[in-house]
Amino acid sequence: MAGSGPDPLFGLRNNFYIGAYQAAINNSDVPNLSQDDAVERDTLVYRSYIALSSYQLVINEIDASAATPLQAVKLLALYLASPDNKEAAIASLHELLGDPAIGSNPILRLIAGIVFMHEQDYNEALKHTNAGGTMELHALNVQILIKMHRSDYAEKQLRIMQQVEEDHTLTQLASAWLNLAVGGSKIQEAYLIYQDFSEKYQMTSLILNGKAVCCMHMGNFDEAETLLLEALNKDAKDPETLANLVVCSLHLGKPSARYLNQLKLSNPEHTLVKRAASAEESFDRAVQTVA
Repeated sequence: MAGSGPDPLFGLRNNFYIGAYQAAINNSDVPNLSQDDAVERDTLVYRSYIALSSYQLVINEIDASAATPLQAVKLLALYLASPDNKEAAIASLHELLGDPAIGSNPILRLIAGIVFMHEQDYNEALKHTNAGGTMELHALNVQILIKMHRSDYAEKQLRIMQQVEEDHTLTQLASAWLNLAVGGSKIQEAYLIYQDFSEKYQMTSLILNGKAVCCMHMGNFDEAETLLLEALNKDAKDPETLANLVVCSLHLGKPSARYLNQLKLSNPEHTLVKRAASAEESFDRAVQTVA
C-alpha cells in the first residue's frame, strides 16, 4: 500500500496468514478503503472461504466483471472444488497469464503458483512466482523450493523477506518452514516461532499443527497428540490435522485407521491417502504372488 499511513488491511491479512479464516471473514468490513484495497480485501475474504472449503460460494459470487485478482481466486476455487474442473481451470489460468495486460498481476501469479504446486509441477509454479514482488510470493517460493528439496534456494528467498521485514508474520512462518526442512537443532527454533504465535494470536489449526510437527520431530509424540486433538476440535475435517494424527498415532502405537478414513473422505487427493493406497496395492500384489 502506498503512503506511510496505517495499513487498513493489516489485521485481516494477519488473520489469513495465521489460519484464522473465520476471523478474517468476520472482520472484513473495513471502512473507507481505496479501490485497490477493496479488491485486496475481497481476495483475502474469498481465499478464506476457499480455505474453509466453501468453494461454491466463491464460484457463485465472483462474476465475469470482477477484477483480475478475483478472477484468479475464482479459478483456484474451481480447481479445488472438483477433480473434473482441474483441466478447465488450468487452461483458463494459462489464458489469463498469457494476456500481456494482466499476466504479471501478483495475485494471478500467486494463484498460478498455488495451483501448480498442487499439481506438483514445481518448475511451472516457479516460472510464475520466482520474480517475487510481494511477501506472499516470496513465502510461496520458500514452500515450493522446500518441496523441491532446495533449502539453499529457499534460504535466499527467506533472506529477501528478512530484509523487507524480519518480524512480518510470513517471514516468521517461512523461517519456521525452513527450520523444519533443515531439521536437527533448527527444529527447536521452529517450535519457538509457533510458540510465540500461540502467545500473540488466537490458537488456530495452522499454529497447532506447526507446533505438533516440531514436537514429533523432537520425539515428543504425547505433546504432539494433545496439540493435534485440540486442532481437531477446531476443525474436524482439516486434512493436515488428520494426516499428522495418523503419523502421531502410529508412533504412539495407537489405532490410526479412523483418522485415515476421515482423511480419505475429506481429502481423497492427500499425499498420505495416495501413499496408503499405493502400499495397500503393493501388499495385495504380494499376497496374490504368494497365493
